[in-house]
Amino acid sequence: MRRFQPRLLPTLAAALLLPLLIAAGNWQWNKASAKRALQQQLDSRGAESAVQISTTLADPQALRYRRIVAQGYYEPQYQVLIDNRTLHEKAGFHVVTPLRIEGSELRLLVNRGWIPANAEHREVPQVKTPTGKVEIAGTAVVPGAYFFTLGTDHSSRTTDWQSVWQNLDLHRYVNSAPFPIQPIVIELDAQSSAGGFAREWRRPDERLLSHLSYAFQWWGMAATTVVLWLVLNFRKVR
Repeated sequence: MRRFQPRLLPTLAAALLLPLLIAAGNWQWNKASAKRALQQQLDSRGAESAVQISTTLADPQALRYRRIVAQGYYEPQYQVLIDNRTLHEKAGFHVVTPLRIEGSELRLLVNRGWIPANAEHREVPQVKTPTGKVEIAGTAVVPGAYFFTLGTDHSSRTTDWQSVWQNLDLHRYVNSAPFPIQPIVIELDAQSSAGGFAREWRRPDERLLSHLSYAFQWWGMAATTVVLWLVLNFRKVR
């Protein structure tokens, strides 16, 4: 005959592990939910008519995932190459060029797409930029945590203004540039002819299924912990 008699060590171990495992599962689930919500917002706002960018500072949240059109002039002297961007498992950069909005001193940062790195990665690639007035069309994204640089970029990789950054740190850009900028970045449409490169933009819900899978794995481990705790605490009664 067996009787349930909780023992100290298994109970303490379960009490420590269960909250951690459940919290880890909830964290992954919440990440999946946030990505799903962003994708729904992109799908919804992407179906709306494009809006002309304002010549005054705009509300970034109101423009998130809206299709934006603007006319102006690229300023490649203030261009930034974002390092460690891959496409089809090849290393390269995203080219981010400010557009001086026609009729305004405001600039709009335009991500023109991906270019491959040189064989010697430390060599800064040459980037061709259209001269004269251009019309851009693309999707507005709001710089988030993944835009922020954790380390200091090496000044040896800088040629005049053009430099290679680990991430697009918008705060750093605002503090460095001698002009005001809109608080969004435009991902140039794949069909645009305004000096774009390879443009296969990541979806907000990328790796959604992976997060859900991880959530169920953590919760499964929590359930296993409960089962083991029960098994270990049922003892034979003599």
